[in-house]
Amino acid sequence: MRVRTVQLTGAAIAALLGVAAQAQVATPPAATAEETGALEDIVVTGSRIRRDPLSQSAPVQVLDSASLAQTGLSSVADILQRIPAASGGLNSRFNNSGNLGNPPDGGGVGAGSAEVELRYLGSRRTLVLVDGMRFVNGSSASGIPASVDLNSLPAGMVDRIEVLQSAASALYGSDAIAGVVNIITKSEQAGLQASAQYGQFRQGDGATQDYNISYGIKGEATSVVVGVSYVKADLVSTADRPLSQLPNPGATSCLQGGCSGATPLGQFFLSPSQVLTLKAPVAGRPRFDATNPTGPNSDFKPFTTGDRFNFAPFNFFITPSERYGGLVSIKQALSDRVNFRVKALYNRRNSQNQAAFLPLFLGPDAGSGTVTDTFSIDATSPFNPFGVTLSAGGPGEPPANYGFIARRVVEAGPRSFSQKVDTMSVTGTLDGAFDVGARTWYWDVNAVLGYNYARQVFTGNINTSLLRQALGPISQCTGACVPFNIFGGVGSITPAMLGFVGFTEQSRSQQKLNDYTANLNGTLFDMPAGPVGFAVGYEHRNQSGSFTPDPIVEAGFSADIPARGSSGAFKVDEVYGELRVPLLSDIPLINSLEVDGAIRYSKYSTFGDNTTYTGNVLWKPFSDLLVRGSYATALRAPSIGELFGAPSRFDGGAFDPCNDINGTLPGNVPASATVRANCIANGVPANGSYAVDAAGASVVTGGNITLQPETSRTIAFGGAYSPAWARNSGFARTLVLEGSYSDVKLDGAIASVPADLTLARCAQTGDPLSCGNIQRTPAGFVGVVNGILQNIGGIRVKAIDVNFTYRSPETSVGSFGLTWNNTWLLRYEESVPSTGGFTVIDRTGTTRGSPVQSYPRYKANAILDWAIAGFTASFTGRYISGVTESANARRLNRILYGDVQLGYTPSFLDDRMTFTVGVNNVFNSGPPPCFSCTGPSFHPTTYDSPVQFGYLRVALRL
Repeated sequence: MRVRTVQLTGAAIAALLGVAAQAQVATPPAATAEETGALEDIVVTGSRIRRDPLSQSAPVQVLDSASLAQTGLSSVADILQRIPAASGGLNSRFNNSGNLGNPPDGGGVGAGSAEVELRYLGSRRTLVLVDGMRFVNGSSASGIPASVDLNSLPAGMVDRIEVLQSAASALYGSDAIAGVVNIITKSEQAGLQASAQYGQFRQGDGATQDYNISYGIKGEATSVVVGVSYVKADLVSTADRPLSQLPNPGATSCLQGGCSGATPLGQFFLSPSQVLTLKAPVAGRPRFDATNPTGPNSDFKPFTTGDRFNFAPFNFFITPSERYGGLVSIKQALSDRVNFRVKALYNRRNSQNQAAFLPLFLGPDAGSGTVTDTFSIDATSPFNPFGVTLSAGGPGEPPANYGFIARRVVEAGPRSFSQKVDTMSVTGTLDGAFDVGARTWYWDVNAVLGYNYARQVFTGNINTSLLRQALGPISQCTGACVPFNIFGGVGSITPAMLGFVGFTEQSRSQQKLNDYTANLNGTLFDMPAGPVGFAVGYEHRNQSGSFTPDPIVEAGFSADIPARGSSGAFKVDEVYGELRVPLLSDIPLINSLEVDGAIRYSKYSTFGDNTTYTGNVLWKPFSDLLVRGSYATALRAPSIGELFGAPSRFDGGAFDPCNDINGTLPGNVPASATVRANCIANGVPANGSYAVDAAGASVVTGGNITLQPETSRTIAFGGAYSPAWARNSGFARTLVLEGSYSDVKLDGAIASVPADLTLARCAQTGDPLSCGNIQRTPAGFVGVVNGILQNIGGIRVKAIDVNFTYRSPETSVGSFGLTWNNTWLLRYEESVPSTGGFTVIDRTGTTRGSPVQSYPRYKANAILDWAIAGFTASFTGRYISGVTESANARRLNRILYGDVQLGYTPSFLDDRMTFTVGVNNVFNSGPPPCFSCTGPSFHPTTYDSPVQFGYLRVALRL
């Protein structure tokens, strides 16, 4: 269905997003309200019925192209993530997508993707539309995600964005639980528009280039728009930011924790009482004196916290990317009442993320979940210094006589993950109108064909099948085989050794969408308060996706994250109906009163059928005040990745309470008697030998074909006040105060039980269900935590939004504007299963590291702007309240960001050029340090990168 909006004034929601410098809302191309004397009935996001936009049943926030440009940002996702009601999502500051594996949501993800989520409910529960219709989900060759990659859209071709913060499954189908983001691309333009922007951080890095050009022809019967967009963003290294130079914020060395046990000199865990590392690199076979392992005749010494490896400087603080694409939009009038429209979009994304050198873990206590856990190193290996075979205790082998060996393979260079993602979408529409008696009904039929194809190349990996051969027995290392030296420390792994065992991993994924819709809307009859409106429609959708890892990885011979291929598809048929009934009007205390509702029936090939519905009441006591309330049910069908995804590992670093139960490490205290007993029962050695710094846990994730849809109910009420006296007296051109309350209750949430909770419940309560999902190695290390997806319980979110907008009339010193948008998170709770029922986790005001998410109680944006005679100036303040880390009770302080922008449109150039200069984060505010976050020591989906970012832009209109 085609969607457009008009100038929202009076009692409508004119208060726009906090990223806008002023209330800039697109007007209809045909006419403005002042020209026609009345507002045209149109279709807006949140309803399928044509109506007066001043009588919306739910708040719709709008960003037009000028508002988007005013942020100085080059990514749609970065802009949307600044909305107070938004709660994160992947972006360029997220670097852990490839090296940590597949997150526990079952969708898989790769660096370079960008998402938006509303109400802290995850990007999977925010429906993203393009021009009012569905868009193909993204992929980055690491899984089958359940959300749209906003970096697959050419940002320069976006005309405006409409954000509906209300459940809307009855109108749009699955996924619209938290709300709907409708990205509307250019469809009409006369002449040439072009812009060029360059920006960088104060240190001179992280340069961003953004170029856009479009040309349009607008005739009586034909409209054509053609445009291209190019964006290039350079990397920022963690080594170049003090916050991220060590794993723990504020640390000066690995003695303060967080560093890795896989080191360039190696960690040799022979037994809990004998953990060694090299004194210095050794070119060949190290010396080992069994009678005095750390003495003068031995190249080994005891392994300590100070010997751990600082991996932090080798990551990206901001990931680099290059995006280019184009859009062709054609509208042809076939008659005075029938139009044919077609839009074709293409976008290429080249992106990269980087992790430190490969950590190679071998041995029965390695806990990698791969074949390296079974590796024995033969005594005949020319580099084995111990004189005996290091046995993993496998079938036919002697009992295990070592725990693990951990070697950081620095000789192979950092692990690099490079993605190439192609996205194509073609939309065709026939729309028109016909008369039914004295009434006009409107119809449209649409077809959307979308395709997303991603390839990822990973360098720095090792083929463990060849590695096993290279580790001995020496008699089996023949032909091309080169014996591998895992014992000699940095420099001992030669190019010839890497040439035999190393490989370049190549994976791919794809998603397809075929979506067909038909809609009809109009009015049925008149009532005393106005006409009764209706809309009906049908939708048929096919979605398919697949993930194909490298054949070596598929076979289980990767030394990095294991993965298996997966594929699946589903189809759905849906019908919906919507009705709007005006009940009363123009009587005391009832300027207008109306009700509307919608119902949608869906039949899925995967789980069966479902019905969702919504009901709304709109009451205007008088023309300046609008009061509304709604009740809506919604669903989210299980995605392809959630249903068919193969088991894979996620290294999120979950905290293990059973580590160091004797409290021997600095800063630790002995565990309670209860925790100690439960940990021992779960496989932790009673002598407390399992005591290591930075102990974490891997989670096995995977799809579940028995999943059922998530369902929700949303209760919302609020109002908007826009006094006529303010406009009539000349005090304001716009004055709007809006408030709304929402309560979302989600049941059957598709997720895995958080590994932190599983480990904590086992340790603290001995919960059999939790303990049964934990696999430990003989030395007590966590091998894996079972995190297979299930309909685990529920989520409850309550929030209040308050928005204020003021726009002054023109004065001798210009015009002024103030926009202030606020969101209070009143409640965020998750319910997860335990043996005795459910455990309720209150995350309000907290942050967690895996999956990374913060839940601040208050977020706000405020914008003050001024304009006069071609000059514009604005200041934007963005505030986030403090949160507490769930894992360690550390406090992340509140933060205030400030952005400034100056613009000049010279009249002597006929207002055809605009010059803009801006600085984001003018206060140089750094994000609060986070110890538990799986990122560069801060929460990358909530906070901006530290340091000012300045930019210059030139825009041209001809």
